[in-house]
Amino acid sequence: MKQQLIFGVTSVALLLAFMSASFYYKDQQTKKFGFMAAESAETFIRDYSQSLGSEEAKVYLIEFMDPACETCASFSPFVKKIMNAYPGKIKLVLRYAPFHDGADYFVKILEAAKKQGKYWETLEVMYTSQPHWASHHNPQPQKIWQFLPQAGLDLAQLEKDMNDPKIVKIIEQDLADAKKLNVRKTPGFFVNGKPLQTFGSQQLLDLIRSELQANYPN
Repeated sequence: MKQQLIFGVTSVALLLAFMSASFYYKDQQTKKFGFMAAESAETFIRDYSQSLGSEEAKVYLIEFMDPACETCASFSPFVKKIMNAYPGKIKLVLRYAPFHDGADYFVKILEAAKKQGKYWETLEVMYTSQPHWASHHNPQPQKIWQFLPQAGLDLAQLEKDMNDPKIVKIIEQDLADAKKLNVRKTPGFFVNGKPLQTFGSQQLLDLIRSELQANYPN
């Protein structure tokens, strides 16, 4: 009887501790991502997601991208220009939606490059060299390797790291989130959780500016 009582008390204590930790986590998520309900925040931003910009930024630009996507490459300079125009106010979060055949291969390279602290350099090289290896009619993914030294990468280590099974899990999770958010094409943009309803550079700029005005009224 005494053992049952101890077991019962312990179980209740563990349950309360779990509930307390869960509430604290959601509270922190709400404070950090006030633009979204705590329950949906992680659908937009995962702990592993690559981001660029200040942690104090109040406007989050979430982009579901594909390294082999021509439109993603063409929008990259535009996104950088917007971020530079509003320093410290916008945080870019990249998510993966590798819809092109074989695009998983390039995501694996990016994630491996992250381990060397060369994520953004590698993405820049990918976008600029994209016409050489991402042809829709005749894709040649192996050609990317002749351009990767431009990012200052250790290629031997990169080749090992890109086979990490954790990367497959990241891709699967991002694709699941993309499906949940009804992302069907890349790039798929969300600003503070609001989808870009009509695709276009001016439309994206207008959506970002509306969130900037709402969060930085002065």
